[in-house]
Amino acid sequence: MRKTFFARWRRSFLTGLAVSLPALLTLAAVKWLFGTISSFTDTLLFFLKYCHLEKKDIYENGQSGSMFWYWSLLALVLAVVLISSVGVLARYYIGKRIIEWLDVAMMNVPFLNKIYGAIKQLNEAFSGNKNSFKTVVLVEFPREGMYSVGFLTSEQHAEVQQKTKETIVAVFIPTTPNPTSGFLVLVPEEKVTKLDMSVADGVKYIVSLGSIAPENLPRISEN
Repeated sequence: MRKTFFARWRRSFLTGLAVSLPALLTLAAVKWLFGTISSFTDTLLFFLKYCHLEKKDIYENGQSGSMFWYWSLLALVLAVVLISSVGVLARYYIGKRIIEWLDVAMMNVPFLNKIYGAIKQLNEAFSGNKNSFKTVVLVEFPREGMYSVGFLTSEQHAEVQQKTKETIVAVFIPTTPNPTSGFLVLVPEEKVTKLDMSVADGVKYIVSLGSIAPENLPRISEN
């Protein structure tokens, strides 16, 4: 009897865990993301100390550090407004000139220009401009017989093609679930299998650890 009761309880517990785990993980991710973002956006509320507010009304420990959640939420809203304002400003000539000036200034700062340039190129790749990922592909990586999903980034490599005597293409293979890092591999064009899925679907497929595939399975076409 006791064994039967334990078996039923275990089955119920595992069922409940399977049902509630996605929601719990989602809430945990949101909390972590909010805490991470607020650690940056909270600095936007530097003016609070000039608003005749006591520290105990601002900080959780009454002195410094983490702010109360409602102040962090206000900071996040303020950040969204500021970013939206930059987006609106960027549509006009004066805004474009200011952004260009800031871009040149950042690129002229030693060491910082390396970090800024790399982040800018990565952002452009994911934002869908002319330098963005072109096609979702399959390549045999990290060894023959094992396939990885990647993105075709470039097909012009004169020096590499001259040295290898082959038509070489560049493929970026993201890591999962964080697609902002990965591997750049140079692959003979005939060994690249192009997929019909869009770049957006490819990114979702990688971020979701392969659990979110396009609704219609893509048809693999030989290059």
